[in-house]
Amino acid sequence: MKRKLLALTLALLTLTGALAGCGQKTAETSPVPETAAPETSAPVETTAQPTQEAAGTVRFAVLNGPTGVGAAKLMADSEAGATSNTYEVEVFTANDQVAAGLTNGEIDIAAVASNVAANLYNKTDGGIQMLAVSGLGVLYILENGESVHTMADLAGRTLYATGQGANPEYVLNYLLTENGVDPADVDIQWVTADEITTLMVSGEAELCMLPVPAATAVQLKNADVREALDLSAEWDNLQNGSHLTMTTIVARTDFIQENPQAVENFLADYQASVDYVNGDPAAAAELVAGYGITANAQIAEAAIPKCALVFITGPSSMRGAIQGYYEVLYQANPDSIGGGIPDDAFYYQG
Repeated sequence: MKRKLLALTLALLTLTGALAGCGQKTAETSPVPETAAPETSAPVETTAQPTQEAAGTVRFAVLNGPTGVGAAKLMADSEAGATSNTYEVEVFTANDQVAAGLTNGEIDIAAVASNVAANLYNKTDGGIQMLAVSGLGVLYILENGESVHTMADLAGRTLYATGQGANPEYVLNYLLTENGVDPADVDIQWVTADEITTLMVSGEAELCMLPVPAATAVQLKNADVREALDLSAEWDNLQNGSHLTMTTIVARTDFIQENPQAVENFLADYQASVDYVNGDPAAAAELVAGYGITANAQIAEAAIPKCALVFITGPSSMRGAIQGYYEVLYQANPDSIGGGIPDDAFYYQG
């Protein structure tokens, strides 16, 4: 577990732009990258909120890898005292670590895999709510060779993969099944991203499934490794009415209720961070690497355009972006989202 603690000085209520002026706020969604199919750019309906003091410190958690990339500028701004809240940020290596912190009250807001968000909501009886959809599909099949061009080509092969028990496993199993391949007919070796990198770079492994930026790192280290399949494209090819929607921002419901202005401040800070990262990958890459979210800036800069970072808020927009994905996961394995598709109360109303 890699943890980075940032304790920062707050300049309360110095928000500009969308949060300025008589306590009125307007929430908007950031544009979805060109690789994403859902239409999510419409403004979110909001109501004016009375000005309130934010929580003393917002305990925010992210994961290294694609889930944490969008938070890099928020972390830097927070360190510089340029955010609306005071943030204490930790960078974790596994979803279960973040889930434990949310359920025991040690974390207020977190970036987690979308299936983890649904699991937490169901298993805490509504104790967790979704604040935003923050990332779409980032999974790729890489090959040392030229033999894999469709999901069906994976039958009978050995595939090294990371993400067992989380979105990557459910996505892979679903795509294999929908393409006529029993997942049991693929020798899936669940190992760490570091192990996969070593095997692919050395040429010992022929096939792997990795998210960016880990996939990017492999290709930078071994030019013979090619991108065989983009799993977002494979998902879209099924034309099932849904799209890969892999990462979200969630918060404890009691924290939301007790600190509504801190939540609104966070959303503004996080949107500014995502916009910066998407808008200037080269500069953002230095921050992403500096906070240990990727191994180095070169990997980060190459990966950011493929990280599918978005900022989708508002209950109707969030539900529209992710509901179809949850329906697919539920049909494939109800336990993958905690036994049920989240209802409307899951989505933060603002």
